[in-house]
Amino acid sequence: MPESHYPEIRSLDLFSHMDEANFETLLRAGYVQNFPPQIELITEGESSDFLHVVLSGSVELFSNLNGRETSISTIRPISTFILAATIKDAPYLMSARTLEKSRIVMIPSQDVRSIFEVDNHFARAIVTELALCYRTVVKQTKELKLRTSLERLANYLLRQQTRAGGGSVFELETEKRRLASYLGMTPENLSRAFKALRPYGVSVNGSMIEISDQSDLISFAKPSPLIDDKDV
Repeated sequence: MPESHYPEIRSLDLFSHMDEANFETLLRAGYVQNFPPQIELITEGESSDFLHVVLSGSVELFSNLNGRETSISTIRPISTFILAATIKDAPYLMSARTLEKSRIVMIPSQDVRSIFEVDNHFARAIVTELALCYRTVVKQTKELKLRTSLERLANYLLRQQTRAGGGSVFELETEKRRLASYLGMTPENLSRAFKALRPYGVSVNGSMIEISDQSDLISFAKPSPLIDDKDV
């Protein structure tokens, strides 16, 4: 892998404090590849051969069962995915595909596990990363079980507004079909939910969202830091 990619990978919390020699050993075992959109990178049920790092583009994690498919999350730069399967040497529980042209670093799982055994800083960073992932799953489970579909959409829009800088007008990062799947809705139900949020100041024009009365939407959505705050 070209050393020009080392600094941006080193900036990730997962790699930032590990021993320099171990870091270089790990990355020398990996390689960078460019993928076009809609390429399946991994398939659930297969062995976890690589830890993936997204340098550019975006990747969707999804799952299929009995002819049904659901979107689980979207990975954007700079982030890793499938860390748990890598460390546990277990089959992938999700599939992953590129949503756009993406540059991905692929580090052999065996090398990750070997460095995990000898580098205490790296091991602690992995535990922290997995703890964050676990808490994210708990938050997503609470949202699905404790909120109506309309409340899920309202809180999603408030989170996206914050992510976009807090302005009243912002663009959805995810196409509506994929958003519906992520929120546990059908595309038809999502369309109806957007219409149902109009009285709370939400208007939609294609992928552009306007929240004209944020306080009214917050009053309806009742966001909770124990679900909606990524830093909690």
